[in-house]
Amino acid sequence: MAINLNLLLKVMVQNKASDTHIRGDSQVFLRINGHITPINSSNMTEKEVEEIVFPLMTPRLKKIFEDKHETDFSYEGGELGRFRFNVFMHKGKIGVAIRHIPLKIPTFEELRLPMDSIKRILTNERGLVLVTGITGSGKTSTLAAMIEYLNQTWDAHIITVEDPIEFSFTEKKCIISQRELGADTTTFVDALRAAMRQDPDIILVGEMRDLETTQAAITAAETGHLVFATLHTMNAVQTISRVIDMFPPHQQAQVRLQLSESLRGIISQRLLTCTKGGRLPAVEIMTATAHIKKMIAENSIDSITQAISKGGFYGMQTFNQSLVKMHKDGLARLEDILQAASNPDDVLLAIKGIEQEIEPGRSK
Repeated sequence: MAINLNLLLKVMVQNKASDTHIRGDSQVFLRINGHITPINSSNMTEKEVEEIVFPLMTPRLKKIFEDKHETDFSYEGGELGRFRFNVFMHKGKIGVAIRHIPLKIPTFEELRLPMDSIKRILTNERGLVLVTGITGSGKTSTLAAMIEYLNQTWDAHIITVEDPIEFSFTEKKCIISQRELGADTTTFVDALRAAMRQDPDIILVGEMRDLETTQAAITAAETGHLVFATLHTMNAVQTISRVIDMFPPHQQAQVRLQLSESLRGIISQRLLTCTKGGRLPAVEIMTATAHIKKMIAENSIDSITQAISKGGFYGMQTFNQSLVKMHKDGLARLEDILQAASNPDDVLLAIKGIEQEIEPGRSK
């Protein structure tokens, strides 16, 4: 059976796959609940892959692909939703990774995020908020839920700078200007600099990829804007270290001071398979209290995890605390929890301690 674009995307949506992989002379693969699954009898030739992908690309994108052998773009699939395509070459053949982006912006509840803690961070009218995690950990969905919450509750101008645009927002209380790299602006840095003259209240930067973008994002936060950005880091301590280490040594003391003043919160997440179906995030949340700001400024960031663990009053929690709660609530298998943990032994000890506290007298 010939596989066309519409059939491919329908199969993806019907199977609730987050991603689809098509390659010349290979089967089609879906990623469902984090696991790669082949579709039987779905071999595609290289010509069939090209016939699906090339008609979707503008002349500009085709030129980028010819020059760099890879390119990104988004595609509007009607009632099926939006899709992000990454087209690349491997072993001289074309490959495509497709990410499904639902039409409906997910809510905090639907994403199973700690809603009250995130809303607390969103009470800030200025400063820097970072959402971090590995690729495929749900950062884009979390950011979209945050922007949509502000869209429904603030009177503001929101500017997003994305590569490419993924979730498409409908304006409610806010006006929203979504800018795509390549089509609407040249670089994240250029867009951030231009944004200063576009009367924004809130700015979303798809990713702080380099020193220039990071410095521009921090400056935007310092000048009175609420700035959201992502990083591919695992937790709050690693995130702060990564931002500071982007700068040359002679600038790092100044950057620590800037970050201590501008940072409002860090949300880091990892997705696990849920025992009740689907996936759910383990989430570490750091809010920039006066104590944590002082630790950043004084380069005592190794103590921040301990401060987070004791910061429940401020809506904070560590990954370990999130994972232990998942175990207590029966939402994830122990082996998945330990695999997601940075230090499985610490999580095991914490689980053991909680069980003793809840069920005194139970034999070990």
